[in-house]
Amino acid sequence: MTNEELLQIIEQAARDKVTELDLSGKGLTTLPEEIGQLTNLRSLDLGWNQLSSLPAEIGQLTNLQMLNLPSNQLSSLPKEIIQLTNLQKLYLFSNQLSSLPKEIIQLTNLQTLNLRSNQLSSLPKEIIQLINLQTLYLGSNPLSSLPPEIIQLTNLQKLYLFNNQLSSLPPEIIQLTNLQKLYLFSNQLSSLPPEIVQLTNLQTLDLRYNQLSSLPKEIVQLVNLQLLDLRWNPVPIPPEILGPKNSYKDPGDVNEILDFYFRVQDPAETEPFYEAKLLIVGEGGAGKTSLAKKISNETYELQPDEKSTEGIEVIQWNFTQPNGKDFRVNIWDFGGQEIYHQTHQFFLSKRSLYALVADTRKENTDFYWWLKVVELLSNKSPVIIIKNEKQGRQCEIDGGQLRGEFDNFKEILATNLADNRGLAEIKKAIQLYISNLDHVGTPLPKLWVRVRGALENDSRNYISFEEYCNLCRVNNLTDRKDMLRLSSYLHDLGVCLHFQDDSTLKHYVILKPEWGTTAVYKVLDSQTVKQELGCFTKENLKDIWQDDEYADMRDELLRLMMRFKLCYEIRDRGDTYIAPQLLSIEKADYTWDDRHNLILRYTYTFMPKGIITRFIVETHPWIEQQKLVWKNGVVLNKDQTRAEIIENYNQREIKIRVAGNRKKELMAVITHELEKIHNSYERLQYETLVPCNCEKCKGSQTPYSYPLNELREFLDDNAYLIQCRKTRQMVDVRRLIDDVMFQTDRPDKEFNPQVTQLQKELERKRDESLTHRLRGSNQEEKPIMNSQSAMEFEKEIFISYAWGGESEQFVNQLDETFQAKGIKIIRDKRDLGYKGLIKSFMERIGRGKCAIAVISDKYLKSPNCMFELVQIAKNGEFYNRIFPIVLADAQIYKPVARLKYIKHWEDQIKELDEAMKGVSAANLQGFREEIDQYTEIRNTIAELTNLLKDMNMLTPDIHSASDFEELLNAIAHRLDE
Repeated sequence: MTNEELLQIIEQAARDKVTELDLSGKGLTTLPEEIGQLTNLRSLDLGWNQLSSLPAEIGQLTNLQMLNLPSNQLSSLPKEIIQLTNLQKLYLFSNQLSSLPKEIIQLTNLQTLNLRSNQLSSLPKEIIQLINLQTLYLGSNPLSSLPPEIIQLTNLQKLYLFNNQLSSLPPEIIQLTNLQKLYLFSNQLSSLPPEIVQLTNLQTLDLRYNQLSSLPKEIVQLVNLQLLDLRWNPVPIPPEILGPKNSYKDPGDVNEILDFYFRVQDPAETEPFYEAKLLIVGEGGAGKTSLAKKISNETYELQPDEKSTEGIEVIQWNFTQPNGKDFRVNIWDFGGQEIYHQTHQFFLSKRSLYALVADTRKENTDFYWWLKVVELLSNKSPVIIIKNEKQGRQCEIDGGQLRGEFDNFKEILATNLADNRGLAEIKKAIQLYISNLDHVGTPLPKLWVRVRGALENDSRNYISFEEYCNLCRVNNLTDRKDMLRLSSYLHDLGVCLHFQDDSTLKHYVILKPEWGTTAVYKVLDSQTVKQELGCFTKENLKDIWQDDEYADMRDELLRLMMRFKLCYEIRDRGDTYIAPQLLSIEKADYTWDDRHNLILRYTYTFMPKGIITRFIVETHPWIEQQKLVWKNGVVLNKDQTRAEIIENYNQREIKIRVAGNRKKELMAVITHELEKIHNSYERLQYETLVPCNCEKCKGSQTPYSYPLNELREFLDDNAYLIQCRKTRQMVDVRRLIDDVMFQTDRPDKEFNPQVTQLQKELERKRDESLTHRLRGSNQEEKPIMNSQSAMEFEKEIFISYAWGGESEQFVNQLDETFQAKGIKIIRDKRDLGYKGLIKSFMERIGRGKCAIAVISDKYLKSPNCMFELVQIAKNGEFYNRIFPIVLADAQIYKPVARLKYIKHWEDQIKELDEAMKGVSAANLQGFREEIDQYTEIRNTIAELTNLLKDMNMLTPDIHSASDFEELLNAIAHRLDE
């Protein structure tokens, strides 16, 4: 708005003696002195402009009751403002105020004062003169302590202190006797003063996103408290009691929250813990899901086309024990497809009951295999076999033979889930065996219960082990061994996952097991990935993880898969990954020089699935040409040395051949990696077979082999010769071992120095592959930037929107929220600068890593806005880089409405084209570029709006109510890439 236009509005308003005037969002940089003529005004809205000062004449508006000045650039107020003695509401949020002007203090009729999102680190003591103040907003300021003067505002009813840096509250807060609502979320509070109990009129206490691990016992005396929000604090209260995960939804019941908290408070006491994990396993289609649902709900109606479980589904079942105590069972329903079998080692656990379900019609259950897997991975947890006698079909199972082989096998039970026959007996048996697990009913320290509740209350899907330890300390659990015992205990219960024996995963505690496991299985079960023989890209993952719960977490889930040893990245192919268990079963085509090979074999009494695929992931940096790999084998190439590692699952064998200059060193690394995998299983029985080096066997591809343990026993007994069973020749035992591997007799079992360097190189390459920054498929990987400016560019967040009206108001609110959290959004009005080139700025938005687009009807008809949107699309990775929010007036969800936008641009092109015909060609410089731009918009708007309508963007109201929480999270993940 020009100054002339503004003066006209003021003159007209003065003539009409208007009482309300809205000048918001007009792009005003100054306010003329003529504003003082509007003496009848009661309400003046000057928000969302660029005012850096106000004229002294503002003081002449003595009838003013409401003055709205948010989202300007005010750093001070004129002293004449004290003349506004009738002012009741003053809104100054999102300005540049670093101190509160003393003049405000004399506005004694002020009832509402909004100073949110400024730079206030303190308040003047004179604020106590605002004796009528009822509502005070101080959120999103750098306040590190609560100003004592606030405490004396005894008529205050609502106090907003969110998004500050408060670490404590003063005891004097008790003087706010009329306070009804207190908002303290997003601070650094670690405790509450007991004196808070004297705020007897308090109805709402919002403490989200703090560091509270305890509550004062006096809090129960707040009899009028109706809303207590403790979500996202490390308090030992289960999240289902605290309330929904979505922060815009109301928290849980106050009485229930406080009742639970004070029942588990005394650290000196213990309480019995009645909770355990039931894992239902078996072949695909056996009826595992039906059984799980029937156990938790006997009235569940079987579905004729019951969908097979993808990955793992966790169902909670509660029953009452004979002693009257409630028991909670976490039922883990495992997908039965063979593709999942190779990943069971990550999720089967101790202190659990296993139910092996067999479909009696198919008779395809390998009972030995399943019982062996449970034995290896669960420390002999009890197992029951459940015969699902579909269509009345029965079968016989030799229970006696199985009991002779497996002492953890308990009994065989039969059911027909269609009519619930046998279901009661099964539930009774489960209750019996699960209630008698060693850990059930054992008195636990209440500190453990506190930590368990705090973990469940954490909103993240996984945390580092150090973060877990810090959380334990916050809850007074300080012994590191105790921390490990508790994480192991909670792992077995299925509350969280902490793989303490895995060199990588031990550094993480996965708080939401089914979140991670189901996401992993979705990739392995994807038809697209299967058709590509285990090869997938980040683009594929967008489709696979398109559900809301995964869409904003794709990079973290991919990293989790890599840490689970389920896939690896081909670095030189840009965002391409391999899941080796889906590779072709056909052996790769290559030649092999079988002269002077080192040969080693592993044979297994029972061979679990997945050893070779885990090995492939561990050694993938050295895969020859990144091509010589298949489902059952791999060829490695390092320093002119090649290794062939092949698994023959039917023969329960892995065979290794090594040829080249550094055979023994490479062999040592290979055996080290295999031994790590072996050690992840309980009591895995296998033999390492060393080839004979007698004259006949030497150089043979099928030499006689000696068990390595036997050779070592010979050496322990000072027996240095052993006979070859093929040639009957006596051979040197030490040389047999030394020919194949670097022997170490040192007690610390360190590698030979020659091997250590090679092993560290592999680990470094593996870590680089796991942790390097991922880029788009069309981009080269950028080096790590050291300059601050380069790093800032990587973190730039732009916003594209149409000026004025609802769109700009929404953007201002969003901007304030982000700034309050220390996140700067780059926007034209603030960052373009005087004489800045608009087109260059718009092109910069198009290249940005993150661009928030607030789509309105005006936006879709604006040349500048649409130019920005087209630029974002032209620079690739549109889906990854754009974060859209669609306002209600943007008609993109109906085809007819979208066609109207195309028609709009066609009309714009036609109108401009017709106008250009009346001007000579020599004078059309720049206009042809305009018509080309309009044409480009017309040609792409259909595709862009079609893409936008398919994105789940949440409504503006939801974004506002949740303080843009989900948008912030999505952008944070994008910036971390």
